[in-house]
Amino acid sequence: MTTAPARPGSRPADSRAALLIGRLTSRITDRLLGTALAVAACDPPAALHAPLLVRMLVLGAAAAAWWAAPMVDARPVFTFMRWQTIAARRRTTVLPAAAIAVAAATGPPVWLVICIAALLLAYLLVTDAWTAGVTAPPDCPQATPALAAAAATVVVLLAAQAPVAGTSWARLPASLAIAATTVCLALALRTRRSPPN
Repeated sequence: MTTAPARPGSRPADSRAALLIGRLTSRITDRLLGTALAVAACDPPAALHAPLLVRMLVLGAAAAAWWAAPMVDARPVFTFMRWQTIAARRRTTVLPAAAIAVAAATGPPVWLVICIAALLLAYLLVTDAWTAGVTAPPDCPQATPALAAAAATVVVLLAAQAPVAGTSWARLPASLAIAATTVCLALALRTRRSPPN
């Protein structure tokens, strides 16, 4: 018994919907962590008592985070230099950076800052293609990046909670944080560009 061949170019009516649903539900861990990070950065306890527009913005941030959260695990290729293309390709970097900026602007309580830091650490470790994806070098130790990221998170949290904001010492920790960030970025880029042995 044979079946009639499908006409070229014909697809089931629900194939586009199934494809969209498949894309929106893939990499569920990345999406849950990214969305939780974005919502936590918006200070949900304060947003519950905010005007309707603010609550709608929090829902919009959650939807954008759900889309942007999955790891982009692809080898580098030449792409157009339009900002939309770059932002879409680097969305797993844009999402945590935006969450940090929103958290800094909303000024959440200390307990929520700790939750945001934990979510940020978990999200970065889960979505880092260098340590978890196909672009990771062979025999890369998985524990080293996790321990380094956890130590950096603790240092940043302690520095952020130091009571020096209104004193003459405020510039010293800020300068040290900028210098440490620059050194870490330079070391990370140097390590990633070094050819494998």
